[in-house]
Amino acid sequence: MPDPATTLLRKIRAGEDSFLELKEVVFAGREIKGPRRDSLANEMAAFANARGGELVLGVSDTTREVTGIPLDRLDVAERYVVEIARDSVDPPLDVVTRRLELPGPDDQLRFVLGVVVPRSPFVHRSPSGYFRRVGSSKREMRPEELARLFTLRSRSGLAGFDEQPVGSAAFEDLDPALIDRFRTERSDDDRLTLARKLGIATRTDAGGYAPTVAGVLLCARRPERWLRNAWIQAVAYHGRDVPDALNASIYQLDAEDITGPLDAQIAGACRFVTRNQKVRGIKTIGRTDIPQYDLTSVFEAVVNAVAHRDYSIHGSKIRLRLFSDRIELHSPGGLANTLELDMLPHRQATRNEAVASLLSRIPVPGGIAGLDTTRHTLMDRRGEGVGVLLRRSEAHSGKRPVYRLLGETELMLTIFAANPLE
Repeated sequence: MPDPATTLLRKIRAGEDSFLELKEVVFAGREIKGPRRDSLANEMAAFANARGGELVLGVSDTTREVTGIPLDRLDVAERYVVEIARDSVDPPLDVVTRRLELPGPDDQLRFVLGVVVPRSPFVHRSPSGYFRRVGSSKREMRPEELARLFTLRSRSGLAGFDEQPVGSAAFEDLDPALIDRFRTERSDDDRLTLARKLGIATRTDAGGYAPTVAGVLLCARRPERWLRNAWIQAVAYHGRDVPDALNASIYQLDAEDITGPLDAQIAGACRFVTRNQKVRGIKTIGRTDIPQYDLTSVFEAVVNAVAHRDYSIHGSKIRLRLFSDRIELHSPGGLANTLELDMLPHRQATRNEAVASLLSRIPVPGGIAGLDTTRHTLMDRRGEGVGVLLRRSEAHSGKRPVYRLLGETELMLTIFAANPLE
């Protein structure tokens, strides 16, 4: 295997290109004077908006000489870069740093800091605007270029967003057991081949393989490590309204950040509702317990939310709110394709084809009290889930659930309780 330092030195000698940017580091005491924060943020965002690349700090971009970074200031330089990637780029970037020793002009070894910026499934804005790497320099994108990039990296294009590679993750970050659960008895493919066929992994521009968004969502133990908002925020309140923010904790019965692969999130959300809903007992000849919600309806609602939400929207997560008289389920993204609200029970439109396909292969989890479904897998590819939840919930509570669009970026479902409390 080639030595990383030798490989990088050869690239430096060849000069900057579409994948390499060189920066000399200038200190004033222990503080970094150059390169400036905004300049570094622009360079990193430009790489992420193109095909990815690497910044090398400690090398002159004019002479290509290794000027180096003092050993006792490497930590300062690394923190500087990571903070800029997180705080000065929107959405934040995950970068990979590596410390290497390279020979300077006097042949003495000096430390440099390599900053690998992967190609991103998102479009990133830096302090000076939207940039993209073109050749050996960054270029601000024209409105039509920006619109095209947003389109390619969100809801359309030749591949859906859930089929895009997550460049900051490696195929090895996926859990082998979570991939193998999709293997059929007739499949003798190796794990990578299986993952490619299922849309769990895809080839990158650099020629390697990376997990797709769908692969991270269903085959990583912690999808939120790479897709920060791919989790469910669940809160149960005492009353019928969201309390004043200053006193919110007083009125919360329960709260949980539900993480993990999507199937674990579905099970976790159902269990959250089960443990927080109230059960009313009616005495006739014996006793009949009536829970507030039909769990099968809740199950269908959560499956639809994780399967059809827009994962390209940064800063938005699924929110599950339990009040004394209803459940509100907020899902990021408007309706997929040409759907309208009144079409939901009758038509099927899938935003995330790869996610839906994988969910249709995972068995319904056991051990969820009150879940009564004849379906064997999480996803119903016949498109009957919305109809089931509407009919069953209305039969249970006497009130039909309501879907509402909040602007163009959020869909809210309200499921009413059978025995609302004050």
